[in-house]
This record gives sequence, structure tokens and C-alpha cells, in this order.
Amino acid sequence: MNATALGLLTGLALGLAAVIGGFGAFLLVLVLGAVGLLVGRVLDGRLDLSQLIGRGRG
Repeated sequence: MNATALGLLTGLALGLAAVIGGFGAFLLVLVLGAVGLLVGRVLDGRLDLSQLIGRGRG
């Protein structure tokens, strides 16, 4: 799946959450989506958390 399709699906999910659940549901979906993105980047090896938490490699 390319970035355009993923962005479209994310926008649709956020819009649906806003329509059905209101602003609170929109924010919840947004935060959980961001957490999912971070976890996915860590698992793919595209994000190194050792720099963020202050532990160096040597």
C-alpha cells in the first residue's frame, strides 16, 4: 500500500470517527493512530528509540 492510499484511509477513518462520535472520538482515533504509526516504525527499523530515551550505543 502506498502513502497516498494510506493517507486516504486515515482521513476517512478520522472523518468517520468525527461524524459518529464527535470531537472526542476524533481525538482518540488520532492519538491511537499516531501510536500505531510509531510502533510500526520501530518494528520496521525506521525509528531508533535509543536516541529519544538517551541511551547511546557506546
